[in-house]
Amino acid sequence: MPVCLSFVVPVYNEEATIKPLAKKIHKVMNQEGIANYEIIFVDDGSRDGSWIQIRDLVNQYPTQIKAIKFRKNFGKAAALSAGFQNSTGKIIFTLDADLQDDPAEIPQFLQKLDEGFDLVSGWRHQRNDPLSKKLPSKLFNKVTSKVAGIRLHDFNCGFKVYRKEVLDSLKLYGELHRYIPVLAHGLGFRVGEVVVHHFPRQHGSSKYGWERYTRGLIDLLTVFVVTRFLYKPGHLFGNMGLIFGFLGVGSLTYLAILWFIGLGPIGTRPLLFFGILSTILSVQLISLGILAELNTRHVDSDYIDKQISEIIGGKYSEQGLDKITFSSNVSIQ
Repeated sequence: MPVCLSFVVPVYNEEATIKPLAKKIHKVMNQEGIANYEIIFVDDGSRDGSWIQIRDLVNQYPTQIKAIKFRKNFGKAAALSAGFQNSTGKIIFTLDADLQDDPAEIPQFLQKLDEGFDLVSGWRHQRNDPLSKKLPSKLFNKVTSKVAGIRLHDFNCGFKVYRKEVLDSLKLYGELHRYIPVLAHGLGFRVGEVVVHHFPRQHGSSKYGWERYTRGLIDLLTVFVVTRFLYKPGHLFGNMGLIFGFLGVGSLTYLAILWFIGLGPIGTRPLLFFGILSTILSVQLISLGILAELNTRHVDSDYIDKQISEIIGGKYSEQGLDKITFSSNVSIQ
């Protein structure tokens, strides 16, 4: 029987909570009558006994538990990517291993998916974390929501559920895991949100500090560019180049008029250097935009194929039938 649900759990020094989390997930699955599921623990270079706990679970539940171990800590995005690549379920959950998220919330995520959403993110409305974490997180969420144009209250919540095709359309690296809803929204997937309970941390310590938010803001700029200008980089660099070009040409024109009407020397004015630098920068940005457009023409068309959600009508040759999966929709693999 094919796997229906996959649970991807990144782990970093969480030896005390791994087995209780697996037990909670098993309990919910039994209550819901779901037998075809898998739990994938990804040990992201833990230095405690996390891997021993995970290995014991594999020995106890060899058909339902998968284990992936990194040689060192590569970060949550890498751990999630490894879990996604090794998952076989059509619906994929992500949970943090610290037991602050409650697996009992799983049914309401599935219910939200049934409403037509492709990705559902948890919202820790009553967050049980120190004020030093809640305040910057609140500001971060508001800025991200405004810039990304998607109304979510909690981008950093690790409790999410995805349809498989959402993750097949994305490439994660760096710290982009927190922006999966933004990336999915940019590709046209429907993104929803449910309120979840959030429990105080009972074991271990938080793995994030203030530097997480500074990196996050830099990644937000990356996401903004990727979601809006991935296939039209010339528009981004070209518009920036035109802005600097107008500033540079305008400044130099103004100084030239002053020189012609005899209102003093212009060679020592800071505006002259600003005009020259702006003009040079304008040429460089426009040139970069042209090069980026040329490079875009060589992007693999497979990325576009993955964005097709449905094809209706027409005939398919026998040679092409192996690329088509018939379900409720016809999707290109």
